[in-house]
Amino acid sequence: MDSKRTLQKRLDKKNYRKIETLKNPHLEDFIACYIEHCAPQSVFVCDGSPQDMQYLREKALENGEERKLATAGHTIHFDSAKDQARAKGDTAVLVPANIKLSENVRTLDSEEGRKEVHEILKDIMKGKEMLVIFGSLGPNNSVFSIPGVQLSDSYYVGHNEIMLFRQGYEDFKKLKGSKRFFKFVHSQGELINGVTKNLDKRRIYMDIEPNVETVYSANNQYGGNSIGFKKHAMRLAIARANREGDWLCEHMFLMGVHGPKGRVTYISGAYPSACGKTSTAMVQGETIVGDDIAYIRVIDGELKAVNVEKGMFGIIGDVKEKGDPEIFKALTSPRGVIFSNVLIAPDGNARWSGDGRPTPERGVNYTGEWTPDKKDADGKPVPISHPNARYTIEIKTLKNRDVKADDPDGIPLGGVIYGGRDSDTTVPVEQAFDWTHGILTKAAALESESTFATIGEIGKRDLNPMSNIDFLSIPLTDYINDDLKIVKNAKKAPLIFSANYFLRKDGNPKGEFITGIKDKRIWLKWMELRIHGDAEAIKTPTGFIPKYEDLKKLFKSVLGEDYTREQYNEQFTIRIPQLLAKIDRVEKIYRNVPNTPEILFKAHEEQRKRLEDLRKKKGDYVKPEELA
Repeated sequence: MDSKRTLQKRLDKKNYRKIETLKNPHLEDFIACYIEHCAPQSVFVCDGSPQDMQYLREKALENGEERKLATAGHTIHFDSAKDQARAKGDTAVLVPANIKLSENVRTLDSEEGRKEVHEILKDIMKGKEMLVIFGSLGPNNSVFSIPGVQLSDSYYVGHNEIMLFRQGYEDFKKLKGSKRFFKFVHSQGELINGVTKNLDKRRIYMDIEPNVETVYSANNQYGGNSIGFKKHAMRLAIARANREGDWLCEHMFLMGVHGPKGRVTYISGAYPSACGKTSTAMVQGETIVGDDIAYIRVIDGELKAVNVEKGMFGIIGDVKEKGDPEIFKALTSPRGVIFSNVLIAPDGNARWSGDGRPTPERGVNYTGEWTPDKKDADGKPVPISHPNARYTIEIKTLKNRDVKADDPDGIPLGGVIYGGRDSDTTVPVEQAFDWTHGILTKAAALESESTFATIGEIGKRDLNPMSNIDFLSIPLTDYINDDLKIVKNAKKAPLIFSANYFLRKDGNPKGEFITGIKDKRIWLKWMELRIHGDAEAIKTPTGFIPKYEDLKKLFKSVLGEDYTREQYNEQFTIRIPQLLAKIDRVEKIYRNVPNTPEILFKAHEEQRKRLEDLRKKKGDYVKPEELA
C-alpha cells in the first residue's frame, strides 16, 4: 500500500499537511492502513491547537454524544445500559501462543486475536469521521513520557482524550521518524438512538508485541473501554517497562504531603477500587499531582515519578461536600466537566448518588425519565446515577493542584502506600521494615474486601497485588520482580507504608468504623514525618506503627480533635490470629502461581514466626503499649 497516496487521496489539504509535517512513515502507514480498513467518510487530524480542540467539543454536542448542562462548561454523556463498565469478558491481551500470563489476565493468541478484531473493524466507520488524536503519556519533553496516537469515530472519546492527556502533536515531531509510539484504534460501531448496537461484537484487545504496541477497541462507548490512552495504554506500558527493565508503570496516585516549615514530601499510593484512592490524593490540605497512573524511574540515584495524565476520570458516587470538599466544589462550579451516566436534574445540572443533597423529584438519567420510585426490570429501585458513573475534569482547574504536577523531571518519591479495605486485620497505617519487606508483604499481599456494592459475599477478600491485577500484561511474578529490583540503582529507597481506613468494631464487616473519614489526613502527616526521621515508631512483627504521643499531637494540630488512648489501642492492636490467617491466604494463592520467587515465601514465613513468637509471650491481641 502506498500510504502517502492514500493519505493524499482521503484527507483534505489541511489535514494531510498536519500528518506530512510530522515526517513519520510509521505513523503514515498506521493511519493509512485504518483509513482503508475502517472506511471513514472523512478524516480530521487534531494538532492540539485551541481551534482543533474546540472542534471536538462542539462536534460532541452537535451529534448528540454529549448534552449541555446549565452550569457553564458542564456536559453529560450517556452510555448504553449494557456498556457502563469495563468489559472484562471482551477484553484480552494478545500474546504469542507459547506465552502464559497470570490466570486473572485473559489472553488470546496474537494471530487469532488480530484476525478476529480486524474482521469486526472492517468498514466499521462508514459514513463517519475518523479522528486522529495525538497524546503524550506523561509531561511534554520528558524522558518518562511515551507519545501515542488514537484513531476513533467518537467525539466523546476525543473530548475526553484532550481533557485527560497532554497534547502530543509536537512530541511526534521530536520522534524523527521513530516507531516508538503507542497506537489505538477505536470505533463505537453502528449506533441506535445514539448508543452502540452490536455489543455482542464488543472487543478490546491489547497487542503488546514490540514495535506493534496497538490497542483495538470496537463496538463500545464507555470511557474505560474506549479511551485508549488510559488503562489500555497502561497494559502496553507495563509490557514495555518489563522489556526495558529500568522503569515501572504503576496504578498509583501521586501527591504532595505538606510537612513542617513549608516542606513538601511526595508520596505515591496504590489502592483497589472503593478503598480511598482518589479521596487520599484529594485530601484536604495537601496537593495533587495525579490520581491514577504513574511512570517511575531512577534518575540520578533517586526514584522519581510523573503523572501519565493531566486529568481525572473519576467515579462520582458518594462525592459530597463534607467528605470531598475540593472535588465537590470543582464538580459544581463553572469549568470544563464531562459527566457520564448521572442525572440531569430539573434545574439542568448534574446530580448523582450520595452527593449529600436532597433527592430531586424527577430528572433524566441513563435509563431515561427518572423519578425516585422508578424500578428496573427486576423490580429493584433505579438509583439517581449508575454505580460506575464518572466525571472527567482537568487537574489544572483544581486549587489543590501541586506546583510540580507537570514537571518533566518528575517528582522525588519519599514514600509509597499500599491501601486496602480490611475490617479486622491490618492497622490504619504501618511502615514496612525496608523496600523488599514492603513489596513482598504489603504490595504483593494487598487484599481488599468486597462491599455492599460488589457482587459476591460481603467481606470476602480478594488478592490484588499492587492494586494492578486487572491491568497486567506480563506474568504476575515478573511484575513483582520488576518492583523489587527498581531500587537497585537508587541511593535511597522510598519508605513503603500500608494503609487501611476500614477497620470496624469487633471486626464485623457490617459493623461501625473505628476510624474517621478525615483520619487519613493524620496517617499521611505521620508518614511524612517518618520519611524525614521526625517521628519515632513502635516495632511490631509486621512493621513500624505510630506512637500514641505523636498521633495525639497530630490529631490536635491538624483536626483540632482530642485523640484518646482508647482509640489508639482499638485501632493499633496487633491482631495476631487475623494476621496469621492472611499469611495463610496469601501463601495458598502464590503456591499456585508459577515461578513465584522463593524470597516471597521466605518473607511471609519470617513474618509468621515473628507473630507466633509474640503470641506465645503476649496472647492473641497485643496492644501497642505492650511493645513499646
